[in-house]
Amino acid sequence: MADVKTIVRRNRPGTKSQDFYNWPDEMFEEMDSTLAVQQYIQQMVRRNPGEIDALLAPPEGQDEGVWKYEHLRQFCLELHGLAVRLQEECRPDTCVQMTASEQWIFLCAAHKSPKECPAIDYTRHTLDGAACLLNSNKYFPSRVSIKESSVTKLGSVCRRVYRIFSHAYYHHRTIFDEFEAQTFLCRRFTTFVMKYKLMPKESAIVPILDENEEIAAPTESEA
Repeated sequence: MADVKTIVRRNRPGTKSQDFYNWPDEMFEEMDSTLAVQQYIQQMVRRNPGEIDALLAPPEGQDEGVWKYEHLRQFCLELHGLAVRLQEECRPDTCVQMTASEQWIFLCAAHKSPKECPAIDYTRHTLDGAACLLNSNKYFPSRVSIKESSVTKLGSVCRRVYRIFSHAYYHHRTIFDEFEAQTFLCRRFTTFVMKYKLMPKESAIVPILDENEEIAAPTESEA
């Protein structure tokens, strides 16, 4: 019997960037790992991040809580790329508040009492806070089964990280557009939170799904 070649899905030391992830796709049913859902989502993102409906469609029988959790982890990972780009022009002396146009001012929940932060600090604090929660052994000790009480915490994370998109859209449009053209991240995220009702529709103030969507009235919002 001929030897079956083993496919090693790993970027070896010294691999050139253009050769990253240069291996065949794997069927979800064949992914024998506790990280299978993460691997499947990342595989789909690498294949085509613009195929949003396909990306958000869970495999048959997949636990919905785990599906939502793993997608949110992936969104936060990719959002770091936008945060890095924002540092080019979103500085504490130019963006002294976390705002979205002149209508929204957001308070940062990383402090003992929510308060205003420069936008870039708010971005860092929010992504750090999301990472702490999503990696918490208390709330998410397993990657294959998640309690409903923990799933309910995902909505607050979605609401906070979405503000990074809204600030970038209204105040750093060139950076937002260039990043979005490559990743479709805001469109994916907005479709995701609307599909699973993780955020109120009126909070989706970036008109990326419906260009005629009305913007909510001016307000100051806590975390």
